[in-house]
Amino acid sequence: MNDVTHLTGHCLCGAVEITVSGGHDPRPGICHCRMCQRWSGGVFMCFEAPADAVSVNGDVTRYASSDLAERAFCPVCGSNLWMRNTDDADASFELMPGLFDAALDWPLRSEIYTDNAMAAAQIGGSHPKATRAEYEAKNNYVKGDAG
Repeated sequence: MNDVTHLTGHCLCGAVEITVSGGHDPRPGICHCRMCQRWSGGVFMCFEAPADAVSVNGDVTRYASSDLAERAFCPVCGSNLWMRNTDDADASFELMPGLFDAALDWPLRSEIYTDNAMAAAQIGGSHPKATRAEYEAKNNYVKGDAG
């Protein structure tokens, strides 16, 4: 976790501002599942911050994308803001790094559903990677998500 004490980001239009106060993991992870591809346009990327470190200023629209999680976006400009598990009130926020200028220099943490990556979104590097089967063997996932 990073010891940055204050990190602020905002959506495209500025109607939603997100502040992370305290520690967070400054290494984005990538997901290539079909649901994330549909939501992001190709590659979903996020970084984790504890729920008690995140504050949101502005109206947010939440969408229950499955029985496991919600996805949030700005109702004005449509910018994606976060994905978050809904089965735990204290679940970390998986925030979109593009909202935060500080994220420009962060290294990649991991990549999942690598065998489902679009041809145009093949990511090189030595970060940890997991195929669909490898990820689903160890984690909750959305059953029936085509891909």
